[in-house]
Amino acid sequence: MIKKKVTCFLPCRAGSQRVVRKNIKPFAGYDHGLIKVKLRQLLAAERIDEVVLSTNDADILAYAETLEVPHLRLHRRVEELSSSATSTDQLITHALELIPEGHILWTHVTSPFITAQRYDEVIQTYFQQLKNGYDSLMTTTAIHGFLWQDEHPINYDRTIEKWPRTQTLKPVHEVNSGAFMAPASLYREMDDRIGRHPYLYVMDKLTGFDIDWPEDFVMAECLVEKGLVGV
Repeated sequence: MIKKKVTCFLPCRAGSQRVVRKNIKPFAGYDHGLIKVKLRQLLAAERIDEVVLSTNDADILAYAETLEVPHLRLHRRVEELSSSATSTDQLITHALELIPEGHILWTHVTSPFITAQRYDEVIQTYFQQLKNGYDSLMTTTAIHGFLWQDEHPINYDRTIEKWPRTQTLKPVHEVNSGAFMAPASLYREMDDRIGRHPYLYVMDKLTGFDIDWPEDFVMAECLVEKGLVGV
């Protein structure tokens, strides 16, 4: 029988280099910005049993403490794990130390358009796909376009057709970092947040939008203000 407890790991460090104070500066009318948006979504998701916020940002911790939610666990992350040089591999070990049992949902505040309902859907799909032979899940955005690498196309054959219709191209999946799901036991076994056979959960471009650069922050605010997405 599969143990169903789902714990969310939400890493959120201070000192963003590309967008200063990206995680907590005002965003689309939210005074505490992306961290407020994301915690509201995660804490409202019915299938998430606990949210573990790991951060070295004193302002984020101070805000999160005001929420007084029993299934929100706050962890003050050590500075050695909070620099721009900290690798994802190091955070994988960190996540397992905080969540040694059950199933881990790894997400980021920089995916503001993944709602509580969508997280519930991701989790439901994950458990369904475990029964189908998959060992983990990650969200992706399908790219239907002419993709080249090293001066050659990678998703079509020009000897067959030089310019095929884009709708007939085999999509390439971009990992959008919206969500990763795997059992804690897989983290322990493979030192990774996905396994050998992850299920690719495809999101549309707006839902899977990731804020990484200053222009992304501006575009995300515009999407909310225009009513094209909800948070």
